[in-house]
Amino acid sequence: MTSGDQTPTLPPLMWGEPAQDNAFDHACMRATMGCDAGLVTYVLGPTQVEAALVFAPEVPLAKAMAMLPLCGVGLQNALGALAPPEVAVHLGWEGGILVNGASCGQFRVMASDVDPATVPDWLVVGFALPLLPLDSPGVTPDRTALYAEGCADVSPVALVESWTRHTLNWINRWETEGTRPVHAEWRGLAHGLGEDASPEGQTGTFLGVDEDFGMLLRTGKETRLIPLTSLLESPP
Repeated sequence: MTSGDQTPTLPPLMWGEPAQDNAFDHACMRATMGCDAGLVTYVLGPTQVEAALVFAPEVPLAKAMAMLPLCGVGLQNALGALAPPEVAVHLGWEGGILVNGASCGQFRVMASDVDPATVPDWLVVGFALPLLPLDSPGVTPDRTALYAEGCADVSPVALVESWTRHTLNWINRWETEGTRPVHAEWRGLAHGLGEDASPEGQTGTFLGVDEDFGMLLRTGKETRLIPLTSLLESPP
């Protein structure tokens, strides 16, 4: 692979397809048409990089949703390998990506079915990551872009390649070792643990996650579980 090549070289069992406008929407469209699992759609733009991965789960949706934090861990590992060592990447429970403490992109997730107990025909997880800031410096200090954080040498194609490799490694570990290794890695990267959170319009203290990465939210003396499936976008 060379950084000038705009066709990512993907690991075994994955195959790529460029998207015209939106990588996530393109992947969902292809999934509804019955494409094979392992399709990676991507947009390698001058100001933003996007990628999405199509899964064909063999477990109920509640369990398969682990692919959302797993893909997040894959992206953090990819940036850890490509970005300067002083760049800190963290993950929000709702799919947010944070670079050096500021919002820098977002993961999305959709499945063919929203019933947690059903094995879906397909599941798509994708991210969009800004490379260049849309606003002048200092206008939106809570939002940033990758190249504004000292990562100008990270090419979009290299990032997609690295993300797929690291994600595939975590998929293999998840299949052989269960959720424990993903849990341990994700918890070390999670943003906002022990702090106030407002997921899905509910407020409380973010205590952690359960086995299926559902959020444990404490309000007063009550602790509620917000399942990860609440983050699903409605299928077409």
